[in-house]
Amino acid sequence: MSVQLSKTRVMSGLQCIKRLYLEVYHPELVEADQPEDIRVIHGQEVGYLAQILYPEGVLIENPTDSKRAIVDTRKNMGKASSGLFEAAFEYDEVLVRTDIFVEDEGYQVTEVKAATTVKDYYLQDCAIQAWVLASAGYEPRSIRLAYVNREFVYRGDGDYTGFFIWKDVTSDIRPLMKTMADQVQELKAALEGDVPNIAVGEHCNKPFPCPFIAVCTPQTTEYPVSLLPRGKRIACELMDDGIEDIRDVPEGYLENVTWERIRRVTKSGQYELDDVLVDTINILEWPRYYLDFETIQFAVPIWKDTRPYSQLPFQWSCHIENRPGDLEHAEFLDVSGDSPLRGFAESLIETLGSEGPIMVYSAFEKSRLEELAVRFADLAPNLNGLIERLFDLLPLTRQHYYHPDMRGSYSIKAVLPTVAPQLDYKVLEQVHDGGEAQVAYMEMIDSETTSRRKMQLEQALLEYCKLDTLAMVKLAWFYSKDGEL
Repeated sequence: MSVQLSKTRVMSGLQCIKRLYLEVYHPELVEADQPEDIRVIHGQEVGYLAQILYPEGVLIENPTDSKRAIVDTRKNMGKASSGLFEAAFEYDEVLVRTDIFVEDEGYQVTEVKAATTVKDYYLQDCAIQAWVLASAGYEPRSIRLAYVNREFVYRGDGDYTGFFIWKDVTSDIRPLMKTMADQVQELKAALEGDVPNIAVGEHCNKPFPCPFIAVCTPQTTEYPVSLLPRGKRIACELMDDGIEDIRDVPEGYLENVTWERIRRVTKSGQYELDDVLVDTINILEWPRYYLDFETIQFAVPIWKDTRPYSQLPFQWSCHIENRPGDLEHAEFLDVSGDSPLRGFAESLIETLGSEGPIMVYSAFEKSRLEELAVRFADLAPNLNGLIERLFDLLPLTRQHYYHPDMRGSYSIKAVLPTVAPQLDYKVLEQVHDGGEAQVAYMEMIDSETTSRRKMQLEQALLEYCKLDTLAMVKLAWFYSKDGEL
């Protein structure tokens, strides 16, 4: 059976032939579809901005009908001097769509990337396109990459001059083009046989995490050694020795204190909570604040004086415990679409006052406060005062608490069910993590989003962020009462 290969499929096959085989014949084995990834949105933003540079350019439609797209590309070749977007070309049953195709004393192809650096596999990406075009009679005079200038600062008024860095890679990809025909034939031959027998290795995550990893590494034990955090090397050593379950690791084998705690607790089935953590929480002063931020990263900045991919806070939640068990809640969420940064900082300063520890669960909030202090010099003294009061629960949790159900993870979402199982992020309808919060926020501030939908997204964001800070409250209570709630 003849199978058409897209550029994406060729890239998959060059990473692992088995991955390509499964993508073609067993796509149902991919883990359940995830909500729209923020990276997809970033790619769309950057691609659209690149197209604006060619105001007379023509978009080749039909994203799913390749034959029609190829026909439309040929019909519009007379307009190529103005630029064709998503132009379609095919050779030897390999289809490519070029981001920008221009005829200017020859053909010029630009591959647009939303990244801020040039990655090695981008050259392979460009080589596939150049090989197909050259073989189909449209040999490019030049191939270049357009990627994001991380140092670009948006000054407003729609001026994105300097946003892109342009890199000519024509000479870099020529060696790759010479082997492309043979590689494509190898991929086609592999698709005509049985499932390739490929061992798990580093290629499973380079250049992309394989969506079929569970197929190649079926879980044969409840607590595999791969759960050891940052323990890839030791896990491989253990599996080479025939040890797959953490509970089977010999006592004294693991020199890392955290790994040994995980081994010991997992084997015993009982959580451990050190007295030092209990004592540390109990001596904290009142009132106590439990704080969490949500941030947005724009690939293409929309707020003045911001850079691509800056972590820009737009929401905070804070549970305030004035005395043991006496809780109140405060929150901030700007839904206008205008820059929320100053309002965010000012409301935070007003709510957190000048006394009492501010509980967080990572160094994330500290970094954002430092950035706000640089941005708003007049607020810097107050913001620096907040930084001095931060009390990070994460390193203390890593050092002094573990439960078998955490399965090697110290994220708040892994720890919370072990101390307060009645709280569950799964009951939230729309926003369950920071990535989904970014996607929800971008939809909420979109001018085309309906008022009703905006209200739904606003409520979902408020509920999610509130649960994050309530989780810290429950965690602190659990620690302070020596494991009792």
